[in-house]
Amino acid sequence: MFYYEIIFMIHPEYSEKVTSIINSYTEFIINENGKIYRSENWGRRQLAYTINKLHKAHYFLMNIKAKKSTVADLEKKIRFNDAIIRSLILKVKNSITIESPMLKNKEKNLIVSEQKKLNT
Repeated sequence: MFYYEIIFMIHPEYSEKVTSIINSYTEFIINENGKIYRSENWGRRQLAYTINKLHKAHYFLMNIKAKKSTVADLEKKIRFNDAIIRSLILKVKNSITIESPMLKNKEKNLIVSEQKKLNT
């Protein structure tokens, strides 16, 4: 078994179905005897450049341990899902369990915006 980092972007029209999409991939990994070390929902974010005339997408990150065949099947599932506009699967050396910098920045921005609201 190997360690992988998976990032995918979900079409903004499917924002209400994000949890069901994520749950289906999570269940698939667990049913194939994989292990999920980190699962982060980054929310809806601005794209760096337009993709299929879209300016925003819903981002999701996973760090898993799974067999090559499981990851290959997962890649097929992601590729043929119309809700996923981009994805990236990377093989990494170790399991990553710490919070990502993207999530830390998101939380930091939420705290700053809440402080601004209190000060006004």
